[in-house]
Amino acid sequence: KTDMSCYKVLSSGGSSLPVEVLKQFKELTGADINEGFGMTETSPQTHLNPYGGHHKAGSIGLPYPDTEVRIVDLATGEESMPVGKEGEMIFRGPQVTKGYLNKPEETAKAIRNGWLYSGDIAYMDEDGYFFIVDRMKDLIISSGYNVYPREIEEVLYEHPGIQKAAAIGLPDEKRGEQIKVFVVPNEGATLDTEEVMKYCQEKLAKYKWPSIIEVRSSLPESTVGKILKKDLKKEEEAKRK
Repeated sequence: KTDMSCYKVLSSGGSSLPVEVLKQFKELTGADINEGFGMTETSPQTHLNPYGGHHKAGSIGLPYPDTEVRIVDLATGEESMPVGKEGEMIFRGPQVTKGYLNKPEETAKAIRNGWLYSGDIAYMDEDGYFFIVDRMKDLIISSGYNVYPREIEEVLYEHPGIQKAAAIGLPDEKRGEQIKVFVVPNEGATLDTEEVMKYCQEKLAKYKWPSIIEVRSSLPESTVGKILKKDLKKEEEAKRK
């Protein structure tokens, strides 16, 4: 067993870590994984959980000094949302880009009235800490309900036999979109799709239940381990042709 007592705090970026992973790491090492948030367009960070301060699992932390952050209505992109309510996270500050080189249309879409629109759905709690809910482009709309893939994935990561999980939306004539889940079993574990389906039905509201569960040995990932949902969607699109 590796001695990890020397670790006090570690940082994570690139993609949100499942809360269950954060908990397990804390139990194994006694150290926290410190999450923050940033984009290439913000050079590169806007938020961080305070080192040595109050750390909230699943939160990207507090905004950097001189960084203004708002949560705005998803439909209009203008009205500020109250504490605890979800919306799109937007920023402005000295580290925020002025635009994309020779791409005026993309610049006009992303930066409006001096605010950079992140494309991330988030909310702020009563202590001023921010939480990412999901990417707007990954939002699944099924039977008129907004379904956040990360919420399904958080539940799947709590399953003792699941190592990795990803949820995506697929076109469906009746519901608009149906939910498909991809899971990778832990080493030495065997996953039964019916059992995983029953597990989801016990943990999730009915409109969040997956219609399809696929067990795979691996999932497409970036060089930093981020699951590439766009590749999963492309695979599914190819199957329908």
